[in-house]
Amino acid sequence: MADNDQGKPLAGLRVLDLTRLLPGPVCTLYLADLGADVIKIEDDQAGDYTRTLNAEMFAAVNRNKRGLTLDLRKAEDCERLKALAADAEVLVESFRPGVMERLGVGYDVLKAVNPALVYCAITGYGRTGPYKDKAGHDINYRGYTGHLEQGGRAGGPPDVSNFQLADLGGGALTAAFGILAAVMRARATGQGGYLDSAMLDGTLAMQVVPLGTMRQIGHTRPRGEDMLSGGLPNYDVYECADGKYLALGALEPKFWLGFCQAVERPDLARMPIGTGPDAEATREAVRDLVAQRTRDEWAEYLADHDVCATPVLTLEEALENEQVRARGMVCQVDGKPQFACPVKLDGFEFRVEREAPAPGEHSDEILAELESRRSSATG
Repeated sequence: MADNDQGKPLAGLRVLDLTRLLPGPVCTLYLADLGADVIKIEDDQAGDYTRTLNAEMFAAVNRNKRGLTLDLRKAEDCERLKALAADAEVLVESFRPGVMERLGVGYDVLKAVNPALVYCAITGYGRTGPYKDKAGHDINYRGYTGHLEQGGRAGGPPDVSNFQLADLGGGALTAAFGILAAVMRARATGQGGYLDSAMLDGTLAMQVVPLGTMRQIGHTRPRGEDMLSGGLPNYDVYECADGKYLALGALEPKFWLGFCQAVERPDLARMPIGTGPDAEATREAVRDLVAQRTRDEWAEYLADHDVCATPVLTLEEALENEQVRARGMVCQVDGKPQFACPVKLDGFEFRVEREAPAPGEHSDEILAELESRRSSATG
């Protein structure tokens, strides 16, 4: 272990990353930021499409990785991948099921080289079932899992959010904790495994609130009418005098009562706050009240009241927020902001040690290391 690896939770973990676009690269970003040696493997043609689709997003999700170019249509590069897999603990890929097998470097081939290898395939629908060969993106997985149907205002169409829940939650996060669980097992038993990580599965498993409603009353509530999706007047978003918004999350009675007292409207506390038409008068009263001040006036007015009422910020404003800054969640790379690693672990200090690699930037270095290990093994 290198001296600069001290304190890194995943120091010594070598990860071969063949993923592209968003879910896989964000998954391996988490591992890289925590100290894993992530080798980003691209072909010598298009490579990771995000380089051209959104170069700045590519830079933000591929830092702290080394870059290697391999053309897996060539036998010699397939052999290089096998040799690399022999000395790695994890391989992550995001092709459709069967692609790696057709290239001659599927799980069974790599398992024969390294039985302890954790092989993670991040796909939309998994490697089984009638949809396994379907194409898809975040919006499609959210559509299939009920998430899209539940998002949006009552009476309106489904909301297309700029937060890619299926890619990042169902995909990246689910795969990351699955990988770490599989690595723990492999280190204990010497046996790796095939991690079949489907974004549809991970996204569906996050639908706990509408599932709870369905279990309780036999069906989900219409879009925008469930407890946490706009059905409660004390848990909603309200427009302020300047056209900006206040997020009111006074869900528990103590917070709702505190809000009513803070805004000097004790009469609100006596009005209905349940879901359904009975609470519409309450919603109208809160809407009229919030519309009397600007967003920032409300933020200042309510700052010292523990009532779960906060301003709705733009991303630009969020990056300058005092709490975000105090938590060290913004770092500058090449003069531009990136999100820092959200894991705060005693004894570990996150650093950006490498900017996102150019295509094959570290090929010579990585292949030289591979040759050195081969020589040591045979010597």
